[in-house]
Amino acid sequence: MIHPSLVKKQRILMLGFLVLIVMTAVISLSIGYASLSFDRLFPTILGEGTFKEEFVLFSIRLPRILITLLAGMALAVSGAILQGVTRNDLADPGIIGINSGAGVAIAVFFLYFPIDAGTFIYLLPVVAFAGALLIACLIFLFSYSKRVGFQPVKLILVGVGFSMAMSGTMVILISSSEREKVDFISKWLAGSIWGTDWPFILALLPWLVILIPFTLLKAQQLNLLSLQEETAIGVGVSIGKERFVLLLAAVALAAAAVSVTGGIAFIGLMAPHLAKALVGRRNQLYLPIAILLGGWLLLLADTIGRNLADPEGIAAGIMTALIGAPYFIYLLLKLK
Repeated sequence: MIHPSLVKKQRILMLGFLVLIVMTAVISLSIGYASLSFDRLFPTILGEGTFKEEFVLFSIRLPRILITLLAGMALAVSGAILQGVTRNDLADPGIIGINSGAGVAIAVFFLYFPIDAGTFIYLLPVVAFAGALLIACLIFLFSYSKRVGFQPVKLILVGVGFSMAMSGTMVILISSSEREKVDFISKWLAGSIWGTDWPFILALLPWLVILIPFTLLKAQQLNLLSLQEETAIGVGVSIGKERFVLLLAAVALAAAAVSVTGGIAFIGLMAPHLAKALVGRRNQLYLPIAILLGGWLLLLADTIGRNLADPEGIAAGIMTALIGAPYFIYLLLKLK
């Protein structure tokens, strides 16, 4: 039974983060290389703007904002699942190599397979999921022991090792590729929000519409998986089945997100931790807040990054790393 005061606190926090998201989105819509002043924003939304204003708003800014929000939400849920399934508070799809696996798969697909403009966008999440799933299975295989089960510290070490191996593979792949394709992959590696058009939203949205509600429905199972295996088995949880299904969901969410945003790390680490600090570790309480936090953090990082240096700005992945890397070190020292 969740105490009513915690439920009330959760709802207040969710409302607060929704307001933050709206405020950040309004600011993001109004500032940038092609300016769109605040006083012209709402008339343009209502269809009373010039051609330039409507183009900047509806073809450039709004799709980018929606992509960053959706991707941040997906990464936050993915990180929360991984932390629960592995019982490791340092788990994050970017840190343990899942994003890198998705990146290598996308690079291979982009460099060596014929690309059809009509299907390329929608195939990207599928290709990324295949690569991420392969790496995730290898990571879990190497960090599992029949005697002690999953080893949280070993999981991080194995994941970091695979992440570095995938980075080396990416360098090999691009070393003999055409310059135009190398530029694209380089931007992907930096976490540049490159999928900034409406079809990319349509490619990403179905994954979130299915998998985020599914994860929320599995909140109680995640609570139990966070306990010791003997305890979870004792209350009737099918550990192998639940862990496998939730792992698939985490990998799919991370792969779908990074397929259109590039290599974004630390959102899946920070959002769940901040949400837990606010309302506690019960998934029913912190998951909805983590979803909003993840969307807001990536939107904020992208808004700041793209306005720091004209015309292309600083990649969102670099901005999240500037904040997330020190936070990761802090958590590492704290957990030690």
